[in-house]
Amino acid sequence: MQRYPRDMIGYGPNPPDAKWPGGARIAVQIVVNYEEGGENNVLHGDAASEAFLSEIVGAAAWPGQRHWNMESIYEYGSRAGFWRLHRLMADLPVTVYGVATALARSPEQVAAMKDAAWEIASHGWKWVEYKDAPEDVERADMAEAIRLHTEVVGTAPRGWYTGRCSMNTVRLAAQTGQFAYVADTYADDLPYWSAFGRYDQLIVPYTLDANDMRFATPQGFNTGTQFFDYLKASFDALYREGGRMMSIGLHCRLIGRPGRVEALRQFIDYAQGHADVWFATREQIADHWAATHPSVRFERPSQMDLAAFVAAYGGVFEHSPWIAERAHGLELGPAHDTAVGLHNALARMFRSASEDARLGVLTAHPDLAGKLAAAKRLTAESTTEQASVGLDALTDGERAHFAAANDAYTAKFGFPFIIAVRDHDKASIMAAFQTRLDNDRAAEFAQACHQVERIALHRLKDMLPR
Repeated sequence: MQRYPRDMIGYGPNPPDAKWPGGARIAVQIVVNYEEGGENNVLHGDAASEAFLSEIVGAAAWPGQRHWNMESIYEYGSRAGFWRLHRLMADLPVTVYGVATALARSPEQVAAMKDAAWEIASHGWKWVEYKDAPEDVERADMAEAIRLHTEVVGTAPRGWYTGRCSMNTVRLAAQTGQFAYVADTYADDLPYWSAFGRYDQLIVPYTLDANDMRFATPQGFNTGTQFFDYLKASFDALYREGGRMMSIGLHCRLIGRPGRVEALRQFIDYAQGHADVWFATREQIADHWAATHPSVRFERPSQMDLAAFVAAYGGVFEHSPWIAERAHGLELGPAHDTAVGLHNALARMFRSASEDARLGVLTAHPDLAGKLAAAKRLTAESTTEQASVGLDALTDGERAHFAAANDAYTAKFGFPFIIAVRDHDKASIMAAFQTRLDNDRAAEFAQACHQVERIALHRLKDMLPR
């Protein structure tokens, strides 16, 4: 089977109602990344010094050497920046992404986090780039991060964020069964569930845009004013939409500088000046989401084998299982596990078929209110559809009218009159009969094919979650 694992649809055009506590319009979630003492350093057994997210423009790793300037910038984060942030936000719900080895080297900061009732989530064991790491190595490092974190903090982490992750990271985190949420995605403004075998893992997405790391990246923020403006614009958009989550990423050595921290203070004041704003930890958001929107499993079309797929969807296009057989061979993925998505895959096979094959689909459809309906020989789907507009309860005059129209239509075009009855009522169906009888065959063939696709979409909406 050709399968595409990426989920390109998410919640689609209609995200769920977040139902934030107290009727809040927005959940604001602040992350403080605590990394100082967990960065690359030969003192930590690493091959080279750190080169990431500092004030040093164009910094490069120094193999086998300590980088005094780099170390001192990180030390600013632990010595001054952290405490500035703590004084500012000690009364706010904050999530800490704590690198386990950094937490172990900062006992007073850990005590302050706990005193403030901040959530301390895991940011991994130490800074490792996992893109090329063997799966067993990453799994072992994750286990060591949990062990050390638990030892230092006193409780195990309920949240996980690696940052420099591999394709295996989220799955490995899910398979621990440890975490209320994993944050190693940037894919949405709301939490969502992902399935990894028997594990249903809640994902609470993080952010790289509303993030002070852009003070240390090209085309990032040059001033605190730029940071505040960006946070404000993000908040305004999400607040206006309602039912969204705003993530903010902070680093002690970056936003903790006096020339930047005022932007954070101004934003907090601005957000708190609005009604219906819920400041929350990621753990609180995860627990709320799990209780309000628990994971719902269903048999996903993209994961079915051919026999099950055809058994389930072979009748969506009337008496034409060959369409489902061909669609199963496409590059299906999560985007095709919805009614609209699967409809697209099936319709592609219908549209790309020969005219004779498509004509066969048209002629497989019964007449509206015709002899098959009277003999109760329609498919269950057709029976329900025709009954939805009362075609199963016609007067004698109405039945005669439909019979005459059916005969005239079939005689002219060579296939039965087809219409998605759920889009109509009896009157509009009869009006369409008269209008479409005036079409030439090419135009009516195209219209009939369009109606077949509409019928298929309605049927799929009855079968799939959305």
